[in-house]
Amino acid sequence: MRLEALLDSPMAFGSSHADAAAFPDAVWRERAAREAGSEACATFVACDAAGAWVGMASTEPLTEVPDHVHVHAVYVSPAHRGHTGPAGRLVDAAVRFARDNTDASWLTLGVHESNERALAFYRRLGFEATGKVVPHPLDPAERLCIMGFGRFRVPDVTHRSPQRPG
Repeated sequence: MRLEALLDSPMAFGSSHADAAAFPDAVWRERAAREAGSEACATFVACDAAGAWVGMASTEPLTEVPDHVHVHAVYVSPAHRGHTGPAGRLVDAAVRFARDNTDASWLTLGVHESNERALAFYRRLGFEATGKVVPHPLDPAERLCIMGFGRFRVPDVTHRSPQRPG
């Protein structure tokens, strides 16, 4: 799925198809084992009726940015895109996992500045522009817009004790 994503949408990711395709199987197994044993990192997949993977989304803390967890590697195969596709559910699963399994105060993701479709999709889910723009890892002349999920740590007011009147 990762290799398909890198071929289909090369500027949506921080690594190239050539680099990822060159990894031996041991690298992929090591990554899967690391994530399977992690309490703070996860990858979610969507499958079609036959069990084939058609989408993915990952989340993990940003070690270089304290108190942040990041949604990344979001991809859905072209045949499964659209408003009824799994993309929203995948991102929602990543957000819930990050909220439930990390103490981070901030949830972010990066979107290529020219990817209007992705920017609109994330806005529909509740992500907002932070105003931060960083160079793209594959081409520093290109930029990623950092979006934040404003409702990430909204207090749950349903469990508060009622206030006594004055």
